[in-house]
Amino acid sequence: MTILQSSSFLNSVASTSSNYSCKRGLIRATINIPRIKTSKISLPNLQSVHEQDLISYSTIVNNDNLVEIQLSPATTRSHMVNGPDPLVIEKLYAIKEAVADRVEMHKNIGEQRSQWNSLLLTSINGITLAAATMAGIAASSSGDSVLGLKMSSTIMYLAATGMLTIINTIQPSQLAEEQRNATRLFQDLYNQIETTLSIGHPSGIDVKEAMDRVLSLDKAYPLPLLGVMLEKFPSSVEPAVWWPQQRRRQTKSVNNNNWNGWNSKLEEEMKEIMGVLGRKDQEEYISLGKKALKLNKFLAMSGPLLTGLAAIGSMFIESDSASHGSNWPAMLGIVGGALASVVNTVEHGGQVGMVFEMYRSNAGFFEYMKESIESNLMETETERRENGEVFEMKVALKLGRSLSDLRNLASSSSSSLKEEFASKLF
Repeated sequence: MTILQSSSFLNSVASTSSNYSCKRGLIRATINIPRIKTSKISLPNLQSVHEQDLISYSTIVNNDNLVEIQLSPATTRSHMVNGPDPLVIEKLYAIKEAVADRVEMHKNIGEQRSQWNSLLLTSINGITLAAATMAGIAASSSGDSVLGLKMSSTIMYLAATGMLTIINTIQPSQLAEEQRNATRLFQDLYNQIETTLSIGHPSGIDVKEAMDRVLSLDKAYPLPLLGVMLEKFPSSVEPAVWWPQQRRRQTKSVNNNNWNGWNSKLEEEMKEIMGVLGRKDQEEYISLGKKALKLNKFLAMSGPLLTGLAAIGSMFIESDSASHGSNWPAMLGIVGGALASVVNTVEHGGQVGMVFEMYRSNAGFFEYMKESIESNLMETETERRENGEVFEMKVALKLGRSLSDLRNLASSSSSSLKEEFASKLF
């Protein structure tokens, strides 16, 4: 607007007072106006969120009363007041990229280990049944072919025993379930980092918490098999732990009148829900995990034992013409192989190891919910807690309940004789 006013002023002056002089064939136009002070007009040209280029226009009156417009570009950098630290944002993006890579890694390895389970199950059962068939043929045959059948059956049984020992030790179905859980939890962390970046104003504490969660997940669900593989047959069933130790939260700017969404009623509600999670849900899944672990141990020991006995029986099979009465080695070789196939199918076809890991992971989820509630309730300064209304909504969604349903659960847990489970998801 200032430039337009100056332009109209110059045009009006030029129309009223002009003096033309001619010298050596050159035409020179002179505008006679009073001396005016130098003024600068700055036009911003924003290059990015953090900087802008300013172009200064100077109106100068020289000694000949000529008006000259001089361009003097000046670049200044303006920063956002109280804006997020670019270094913090860069670190969060680096963690986000690492988390995305881990999501892909755990997903691919989980699919690979799931294929291990199906392929090894089919292969071992095929070898075992073939060995049992050879043992039966050897028991009903005579001549020189009996020795070859006996040796083939014995070798196949020994190979099946070794393969069963390996597969029962690593539990491919349980490994696949671990990678599926890790994929889901890393994806959840990825979404949380995206939310932090979208809301804005991340801090160094957000970077520290994200790093701790990545390292905790790496420890809880390792990728290698040798050295750091989770124990598949623990002496006791403990809930899975994939989160770092709860730290004291930073102070948030809240309205002191509403106590950051917390009140005595909400605190009592969270205490009741925490009690239900420990008494019902977590205890139930730990009990189921113990049963699944016992069954898996029994099946893991029975499979190699049966194939080993079948291998011994096939070694001492006698031909039909040489046997008198019952042929117990042949029965052991045939029946042992058949039973080993059944046991192997129940254990790995039924994915008992995966079921145990699922129960252990669910118990860990309830433990995580309890710790989250407890960490908020133990914080005496409400401004350091997570907002009460948001936290209540998160708890309700994670348990598969509406807000009213969650409140009814808390109110009825102390008075009801038959207490219901907190979670409706699983």
